[in-house]
Amino acid sequence: MMLINGESGRLVEAADRGFQYGDGLFETIAVKDGRPVFFFQHLTRLKIGCHKLGIPCPDLQILLSETNQLCRGLDHAVLKLIITRGVGGRGYRPPDLIQPSRVLSTHPFPNYPLEYATHGIQARFCGTRLGLNPALAGVKHLNRLEQVLARAEWDDSAIQEGIMLDVNGHVIEGTMTNLFYAKDTRLYTAKLDQSGVDGIIRQIIIMLSEKHGFPVTERMFTLDDLLNADEVFVCNSIIGIWPIRQIEAKHFFVGVMTKRIQTCLHQFQQGDG
Repeated sequence: MMLINGESGRLVEAADRGFQYGDGLFETIAVKDGRPVFFFQHLTRLKIGCHKLGIPCPDLQILLSETNQLCRGLDHAVLKLIITRGVGGRGYRPPDLIQPSRVLSTHPFPNYPLEYATHGIQARFCGTRLGLNPALAGVKHLNRLEQVLARAEWDDSAIQEGIMLDVNGHVIEGTMTNLFYAKDTRLYTAKLDQSGVDGIIRQIIIMLSEKHGFPVTERMFTLDDLLNADEVFVCNSIIGIWPIRQIEAKHFFVGVMTKRIQTCLHQFQQGDG
């Protein structure tokens, strides 16, 4: 089901700047038992992203009402929420009067095997590199061609994720995930001040790690740093946490740190963390 500016339908105006220029942003949200998971965190990131792009954020009560309308009765699904700058004329200059468009849609939840979360996944390095842009770093904007090109690099069903580096050779994230690694009982993730998406589960993991006494270090790190790690895992709002058991020829164990973070995240989602 899909709502476009509050109305049921599937057609977006061809002059919408989201279609013309990727001028907008989006959230991908898990739905369980009729409720969007971590919805407050998603709306907070949406507001921040709208502010960075100079797009008026839609009224949050309207978004909540439309979300409830779409998610009611769904046991397990995915909600996608898109905000664009709305319809504008030809040319990059935004219109003087911005009337944002909003598109909310629900989709079947991916049928991922449970073993991805318990025994880990296999990953590869992508040849496509992430460009550097501090103004857009962290924002989940609609311009995702780098991820599209990276994901097109493989069709081997044994590979569940591709790891992306920036143009300077720093490891940043997966094509659809954020990435963490553990070394000598310390936890690390990429600093996202030049590129990458600041994922909701990434934010929560950093918060929970601080709360439980093993804070995450955000830093720039290389491929060699990652391959010398003790444990590696990826995360996003749909998959939760997937340990990585193999990156190309390098094998990893699903270790204590990864399992601890999985437990903390599960307890937090259940309201016990």
